[in-house]
Order: sequence, then structure tokens, then C-alpha cells
Amino acid sequence: MIILGVGTTVLAVLVIGVLVARKVDGDSTNYLVAGRQLGMPLVAVSLTAAAVDSNATVGNTDLTSGYGFWAGASLALGLAVCLLLAGLFLAKPMNRMRLLTLGDFFRIRYGRRTETLASLIMIFAFTFLLAGNLVACGFLLEYFAHVPYAAGVVVASALVLSYTLAGGLFSDAYTAVLQTVITVVAAVALIVWVALTYGIVVPEGMGPFDLEQLTSSEAGAPVNWATLVALGIGDLVAIDFMQRIFGAKSPRVAQRSCFLAAGTTAVIGTIFALVALTASSVLGLSAADGPILYALLGEYAPPLLAVLVLSGIVAASFSTASGAILATSAVTVRNVFNVRRTEISGAHDPLLRWTRLAMLPVVLIGILLAVRVSQTGILLTLAFDLMLASLSASFILGAFWKRPGARAALAAAGVGLTSRLVFLALTPTIYGAPNELFHLESTLVTSAFDGWATLLAGALGWLTYVLVGLTAARPQAETDTQRLELYRLYREQTPSGFTPRVRAGAAAERAAAPDVEPAVDPQVPARV
Repeated sequence: MIILGVGTTVLAVLVIGVLVARKVDGDSTNYLVAGRQLGMPLVAVSLTAAAVDSNATVGNTDLTSGYGFWAGASLALGLAVCLLLAGLFLAKPMNRMRLLTLGDFFRIRYGRRTETLASLIMIFAFTFLLAGNLVACGFLLEYFAHVPYAAGVVVASALVLSYTLAGGLFSDAYTAVLQTVITVVAAVALIVWVALTYGIVVPEGMGPFDLEQLTSSEAGAPVNWATLVALGIGDLVAIDFMQRIFGAKSPRVAQRSCFLAAGTTAVIGTIFALVALTASSVLGLSAADGPILYALLGEYAPPLLAVLVLSGIVAASFSTASGAILATSAVTVRNVFNVRRTEISGAHDPLLRWTRLAMLPVVLIGILLAVRVSQTGILLTLAFDLMLASLSASFILGAFWKRPGARAALAAAGVGLTSRLVFLALTPTIYGAPNELFHLESTLVTSAFDGWATLLAGALGWLTYVLVGLTAARPQAETDTQRLELYRLYREQTPSGFTPRVRAGAAAERAAAPDVEPAVDPQVPARV
């Protein structure tokens, strides 16, 4: 019954995703940013579905049951903080820039070399995010349908790929409505059932008000803070989150959607953490025997509730995986291989065609990584751990501080990424779990460095960006290039036969203050 119910949900998602694919109409702008037509309900549920994935549910419950509330809930709370910060500072200016991918920002702000490096780092990191969501689906099929784990990962990948390939961000946004509704209803039903059946039981020292989890190294404070910081700040450089923000029909819609998604994500993450604390305390469930949430639903919960919650987990995982596949493929094609959108009548849009083709190797890499490292929350956090160290300073500060140029961005990326990878190789654990990904035996670093590695690498990246920015101002040539790239970006999205109007000097002003209206308005044509 459980597999049949979950299968019905998956089928509904696939049908919706394929049906709305006709909205793409052969145009890469429709495919990548939904034609910038999405209203607040669609953007908000899409952002929520991207945040409340298998990592914030399955990974959350596993870590909470073993290490306490802040170890697991930080996955969801960190994402909620990210959405809140995005709404406060970045959603409006990023939406106004009319970008097609996040890589476009790095090209406009810093130039082609920085665009390429930043894009490669984002692609590398997002394969971890994709893999983390495939892991949860693989475990679900293994636990409930007795399908081998690796086969389950492949099946889940094929299903997500099918509707993402067809409809891009349109399919992702419209399927997110069903996915988010199921997830919210499932979370509320789950906490009500647990409370009525067992009560909410919090083991001593493991609850949300046991703040030694945030103040004591022995209680895991460095790892918990590293999770919050990596997701709260590093996740701002999230190509899938930003893709949805770009698709909002106005800056205000983008901002309000971020606020709504932040609140929903925080509530759902807290619910799953409290459920995990009760399950581990009352029922003695442990993640050592497999995902604790699956054990609770499979052995104790009523079948209908199990179907609802598992459908929510699968739906949310599909949404995040879909966004990761779409955004990673787009960045690969557009920002690494420099394929551009065209508006030649009767011609196929090369950006659309190659983005679809690039999805195949992206999914394959995600599958291989999911089979190699079968961890959910760990993979999510590591993805944005890398972003925190290498790109967060040049994106967040660079959006408002005009002095640093490409030298600052490249230096920060090099120092941050190198230090984080070195720390990863030397530290025997990753966020409390054994380092099965990349570890070199050494007596210099112990598991006590876990967590501090994230914070230190992030600090080195930000410090490098600030110091180089202060000592080496951006050359005038970079400012001139930025003006040209802004023109090209808006011209690319302007109907053929028209030239957009450009106010003298406006592009340079736009570079210094990205929260003002764009220098070129593609909606206001002028004769050539």
C-alpha cells in the first residue's frame, strides 16, 4: 500500500510536469526562468520545495536522533536563514538584473575568467546537492519496496529527469505546488499523530532549549554552527534558489516569496526534529539501522500517514533534484561553454537544446556520487560549505561593494576552495559522520577539528576578498567590460529587430548599485 500510494504521487508529479512543458515553446528564457512570469504563490512554493528536501527531513531526523535538536534542525533552520537573508538583501536586485543563470552575475561583475571558475565550483558543489536527494529516494525504495539501493537511485533519477527535461523551470514550479501542499499537510499530520500517541518527548540535553549544543564543543557546537553558517550564508550562492528568484515576475514578488518560504521551511524542519527526538527516546529508534524516519513510518505509523509523509519526502526530493539538474546544466552550457540564446526566426535555440543534453552527464555524476556516499544531510551541507569558502564573499559583498574586481574574486575563490579541500582531506569526520568521501590519514588533525574546518575556510575566503579588494581597486577596463556585458545580456533577451535603449552611463551606475532599475529595459523597444 505504501509504495502504491507514493507511486501515485510520483505519477501525479510527472503528469503535471509534462503537461506544463508546452509553456516552454522552444525558448530558453521560458525554460530557464519560466519567462519571468511566476507569481508569488508559485515562487514561494518552489523555494519551499527546494529547501524542504530529503536533507531537511530524512537527514534532519537522523542527525537529531543521534546528536540533538540543533544537529538536525540546523539543516532546515540554516536554509530558512538563507531565504530570509535573500529576501532582505538579494532577491530584489538579483531579479532586477534579469539574469538567466547565477553565473551571469559573475561574468557581468568580474569578467569571463571569474565566470568560468565560479561556474565550475557551483557545478562541483551542486552535484553533492543532487546526490543527497537521490540518496533518500534510494533508501526509500530499498526499505519499502526491497529494490537494491543503487537501482533505486537510478529509478529516482530517471523520473526526475523526465519532467525536468521536458519543462524546465515551468515544470519545476508547477509540480512544486503539489509537492509543497503534500509536505506541509504531512508534517502537520505527523506531529499531531506523534503528540497524541506518544507525547512530545525530549531527551535530556538534546532539546531546542539545551543551548550547550551551540556553546560547548563536547556537545557538538562547532559542527552545529558550521551547519548554520554554511547553509545560512553559503546557500545564498545557490544556483537553484536564484533560478527561482530570477523567474519571479517582479522584484517584490521575489522578496515576499523568500520570506514566506523561510517561515514555512523553519516550521517544517522543527517539526521533523521534534518527531525524531520522540522516536529515539520512546521507541529507541536509531539511525544506525537505517533512516529513523523510515523505521518510524514503516513499523509504527498508520499506513495512510506513512503514505502521506513518504509522498511528501519523495515530492520534496524530486523538486530539489529537478532544480539542481536544471540549474547545473544551464550554468555548464551557458557559463562554461559560453552558449548563448538566439532569437532567429525558425531556428532552434541552442541554449535550450544544449541545456537539455547537458542534463544527462549531470544526472550520471549525481548517481555515481549518491552510490559512493550514502549520506543525506552531510552531502547538502558540504555542497554549501564549499560555496561559503569560495564564492559567498564575491557574490554577497560584490553585489553592493564596487571597489573589488576580478583579482579579489579569483583570490578569494582560490584560497577558500583550496583551504576547504585540504581541511576536508585531513579531517576524519564530516559533520559528525565518518569521512568516506576524501580522507588522508594524518595525526595532525583529529575529529575535534570538524566544524572548525568550515568556519575557518569560510573566514579565509572572506578575509582574502576584503584584503585584496582594499589593496587593489577594480581597473577601469573591468568597469567598461561590465557595461558591455550588461548591454549584451539585455540585448540577448530583446526581440529581434529592436535595439534596447541605454541611458548614458547607466550601466556603470547599475554596477555600483544593483538594487536600482536595470540600465536597459528590454520591454521598451527602439528603432535600429
